[in-house]
Amino acid sequence: MLTIYLTRHGETRWNLENRFQGSQDSPLTDKGIHNAMMLGERLNTIDFHAIYSSPIKRAYDTAQLIKSDKTIPIVAVEDLKEIHFGVWEGKTKDEIETDIEYKNFWNKPHIYNHKPHKGEDLHTFKQRVENAVRKIIVENKDGNILIVAHAVVIKAILSFTMNISIEKMWDPPFIHGTSLTLFNYDGKEFNFEMIGDTAHFLEESK
Repeated sequence: MLTIYLTRHGETRWNLENRFQGSQDSPLTDKGIHNAMMLGERLNTIDFHAIYSSPIKRAYDTAQLIKSDKTIPIVAVEDLKEIHFGVWEGKTKDEIETDIEYKNFWNKPHIYNHKPHKGEDLHTFKQRVENAVRKIIVENKDGNILIVAHAVVIKAILSFTMNISIEKMWDPPFIHGTSLTLFNYDGKEFNFEMIGDTAHFLEESK
């Protein structure tokens, strides 16, 4: 049986500023770094075969912090990159909240139109994330692996593994930075033990 540990990158500067990051990047905050290290301590006794990470620096840095000084390979996977938000990237939510497609993205994702702001199609995005997870599963028949990615990527993974429609993708729980999701794959079914757990967080981030 394969056990998959799944986490989001730590808090970043743009998270604090409420800016859309998507395929762009900003550095981890002190809290983001600390919580990643705390997750590393929480997972210290787990024997990971590999860590699969988005190549975007905020995720890859988080993977390295979790790994610490262990000799675990970190594999950068292009298809685990965050969804591309086009011209929204770098802008604050206040700057784009009047855009009808911003409202559709969060409230009616099944009719969201990426074209006006030159973003990535949500259906295409979801399929590339699913393809990445399927490939990782093929490469790992059993044991433990860690995937470090992004909020929308994790929601896409949950959508795939839990058979959740795009219309319901944003249903709770919210995926906090460095929260822990844990599920198993027995070759036929995905079975979840926890989703978005934050037991290792700093007190003020709860």
